[in-house]
Amino acid sequence: MRRMTLNPLRRTVDRPGDMDDSAMSDHSPNDTDLDEDGAGGPKISASDEMEAALQEAIASSEKREAEAKATSGAEGAGAASADKMTIELLSQELQDLKGLHEEKLAEIAEKEDAQLRLQAEFENFRRRGLKEKQESFKFGHQNLVKDLLSAVDNLERALEHGAQNAGAEVKGILDGVEMVYREILGTLAKHAVQEIQAEGQVFDPAVHEAVGQMPREDVESGIVVEVLQQGFKMDDLVLRPARVMISS
Repeated sequence: MRRMTLNPLRRTVDRPGDMDDSAMSDHSPNDTDLDEDGAGGPKISASDEMEAALQEAIASSEKREAEAKATSGAEGAGAASADKMTIELLSQELQDLKGLHEEKLAEIAEKEDAQLRLQAEFENFRRRGLKEKQESFKFGHQNLVKDLLSAVDNLERALEHGAQNAGAEVKGILDGVEMVYREILGTLAKHAVQEIQAEGQVFDPAVHEAVGQMPREDVESGIVVEVLQQGFKMDDLVLRPARVMISS
């Protein structure tokens, strides 16, 4: 701000005897005048320089206020931009976490499915093993029984032949052979080995083996009329089918 320079007050002091009408000279518009009543002190008239300095001060003040508002607005805009960027980053991070969560859920579901399949396979394996064990315990001696069947056949043939040509001297021997035969059949029965019923039954290819046909008028066609070799089974397992003749 410019400094204002005031013109010093100029007064003309009347001296006794020296004062006349032209003693006091006129002063300029910028000089200081006193009030008519002498109160209130000196007054300073506003000059052009003072008006210009005042306007310059007002303009400078307004400029500083505008700059302050602009700075504040820029800072607010910067803060809003930073907040928006933070929200976008958090949103992107949330989406990434959501995708990772879904991926982990899919992996867990896949592992659970694989575990269920493995459990099912193990259960099937356990059941198969248990069934094989039971069958082994139940039918494990079938080969031995099959080997004994030929001996049973021979004993049966010996009894039939001895009954046709039995004499007093061989009757005791035949009785002993029959006892052995009956004992073997009893032992086989303890192991669930039974004779297959064939004669007089309807021909069943599951347990019968047809050797030939025999014309018979007294029976229907397809009936077993003669057993050539006795068949045996162990529970539901056929050890040997019965060899038979069927009616035609």
